[in-house]
This record gives sequence, structure tokens and C-alpha cells, in this order.
Amino acid sequence: MSKWCRAAAGVLRATAETQSRRSYHTIQAVPREISGPRISKRDRAQGRIPAVVFSQSYLQKDPNDPTSVVASSSVSRKLLLTTEQKQIQAILKNIELPFFCSTTFPLQIRAGSGSSTILETRKVLPIKASAFGQLCEACVRLILYWY
Repeated sequence: MSKWCRAAAGVLRATAETQSRRSYHTIQAVPREISGPRISKRDRAQGRIPAVVFSQSYLQKDPNDPTSVVASSSVSRKLLLTTEQKQIQAILKNIELPFFCSTTFPLQIRAGSGSSTILETRKVLPIKASAFGQLCEACVRLILYWY
């Protein structure tokens, strides 16, 4: 009976660890208007990561047929954002790197870096988290896609 209780405790402990790994975070970002290497370098020095969110516009060829949706040839929206480096590092600690780019996250776009006003909330799929450091500690750029 004692072996069974120990086994049950081990199973319960493993289940609790798995559930904590599954709790995904919300990515919070602030819009930015200017892009360029100097601006990005200044953001990185202040502990922020420049991010870009892309979306594809879809057109409906036939208004009577709901299945006639095709992607248009141009990208309809490119949004420049800035995220906190500590927040992305916390997400990468919970989710291993190969699974990071296949997991959707809620994205909250806030009015400012201390603001509680949310401009937009949607789900995004990370496409690329590039230029990691040698120890995978420093994410330099984040590219997302509206989901």
C-alpha cells in the first residue's frame, strides 16, 4: 500500500508540473511608429524587443458563395510593436523553443508602456524569434502573424 501511495504522489506531482508548463502567457506589446537599426538598438538596451505583426488580407470572389475566399496578393497590415524582454524570456522558459513557434498566444496591444488601456487583443502565432544569444538568453527580434 505504501508503494502505491508513493506512486500516486509521483503521478500527482508529475501532473501538476505538466499543467504549470501548459499555462501560456499573454504577450503584451506597445506600438511604435519608427523602425530602423538605431531605434531597435536603443530599445534592446532598455530591455525591450522589437516585434512585427503581419496579416494577410482575404477577399471573397463571389458574395453568394462563402467558400470562395482567396488571399489577396498584398499584405494588408504590418504593425510595428515593442515587447518586454523579461516577458518573452518567461514564455520561453515555460515552452521549449521548438514549440514556441507552433503555439498561439493572445496579444494585447496597450496604449503605452505603463498604461492599462488596451487598444487591441487578438491571437498571434510566432513565426520567428531570431538572433538568440549563445545561451539562448537574449531574443533580439520577434516576428508574429495574426491568427
